[in-house]
Amino acid sequence: MRKRFQKGSLEKARGVWIARWRQDGERKAEMLGRVSQMTKAQAQIALASLVVPINNRRSHPSGQTSFGDFIRDVFLPFYRRKWKRSTLMTNEDRFANHLTSEFDARSLSSFGRDELQAWLDRKGGKLSFSVVDHLRWDLKQIFDMAVSEGYLQRNPAALLFTPRGCRRPETRVMTVEDVRLLFSVLDVRERLIARLALLAGMRPGEIFGLKWQRMEADYANIRQRVYRGDVDSPKSAKSVRHAALSDGLLVSIDEWRASSIDTGADAWVFPSERLTTPLAVDNCWRRGFAPKLKPIGLGWVNFQVMRRTHSSLLKELDVDPQVRAEQMGHTVDVNENVYTITSLKRRKDAVNALEKAIGA
Repeated sequence: MRKRFQKGSLEKARGVWIARWRQDGERKAEMLGRVSQMTKAQAQIALASLVVPINNRRSHPSGQTSFGDFIRDVFLPFYRRKWKRSTLMTNEDRFANHLTSEFDARSLSSFGRDELQAWLDRKGGKLSFSVVDHLRWDLKQIFDMAVSEGYLQRNPAALLFTPRGCRRPETRVMTVEDVRLLFSVLDVRERLIARLALLAGMRPGEIFGLKWQRMEADYANIRQRVYRGDVDSPKSAKSVRHAALSDGLLVSIDEWRASSIDTGADAWVFPSERLTTPLAVDNCWRRGFAPKLKPIGLGWVNFQVMRRTHSSLLKELDVDPQVRAEQMGHTVDVNENVYTITSLKRRKDAVNALEKAIGA
């Protein structure tokens, strides 16, 4: 793999040349000489003499390389070529908040399995299962690359596990009565957004990323999404799809179109006040959804619950798993194992059928 060599930077301040570079995760600076006595070319040669030893050390992989330098100079430059922008933003935030913030200056060879597992155990007492599980995978992936690149001989994170004590979110779905109640209290815009989530199974980023040109006669043409204000391609290849729209949902869309200020082909279906940008998901939820849902006992509902409800209610109607998966934009395996939850009534019917078959 191509290694990233630093050139350092040169600046002129108060009549002197200042060299700046990074070493072992820390920013360094040194005065090289007065501008009146040293040309820029001479200053650049002096700067090079400072960073060459560091670059030479990087060109020969060593376990003494700091964790932070490895992340910045080897790991992230490679994975930035693979990850979507939204994934990169999430991962870099997690690295900065939990990994480099604690381990930046530590050498790669200084880590051991038991220490890393104890660190995960401590994190498990504070963070959710999802975050800790991501951190476990991050460490394994980072040290896997360190081994493959010759920095280490073995991976100290290979056998790490996510602590059992991690807080797992309660997995809930809405009943048909819950859905009806939710629709009854929302205003027109929010009700349409909720219907797109609950009836069409669309992700929030896909809903807020819709433009009028993508609203076809009987389906939404999913070609983009919005994530943290950034307009990006859908989450995966399967997410690019035609999401079928029910007859009643098409009526709601036409009603919203009739009251919208701009319905041009390139206009957002749900625009912000400026009209030139899409409505922000978090702002919409905080202002339009939360104040209406909490008083009626549905404060636990969010977009993920709505999407899970869509899949689960379709299963109750015996809709084919492949149909559900394609409508929601993922694989059958994910649909069955992540999004779909059977109702207690259906499970009750199942065990009653088993009892009847056995004759017990």
